[in-house]
Amino acid sequence: QVQLEESGGGLVQAGGSLRLSCAASRRSFYSMGWFRQAPGKEREFVVGITWTGDYTYYADSVKGRFTISKDSAGSTAYLQMNSLKPEDTAVYYCNAVIKGWSAPIEYWGQGTQVTVSS
Repeated sequence: QVQLEESGGGLVQAGGSLRLSCAASRRSFYSMGWFRQAPGKEREFVVGITWTGDYTYYADSVKGRFTISKDSAGSTAYLQMNSLKPEDTAVYYCNAVIKGWSAPIEYWGQGTQVTVSS
């Protein structure tokens, strides 16, 4: 079982910045990333990074404003969020994927609230 511990959410004014962290109980993954869910909406993909090759993927709505990275130990991912907008307000969930024997296995963090005021 993989444990994901998130931190870094909070309240910020529009145009401000926040940094989320996702610390995992193991070091090797296929990928890690974040999804978010706003009230009344479905959970949506935000950003992801592969552990091999450091390939990054961003939703169009956050390109140029959000940056994902990981530490050299390979157990923590970071999401730097700049130029935040009120529409970025949501619960952000860390997601980690490992390769299972027959199919990928996903793990989720507990979620952290990000609120952007206008």
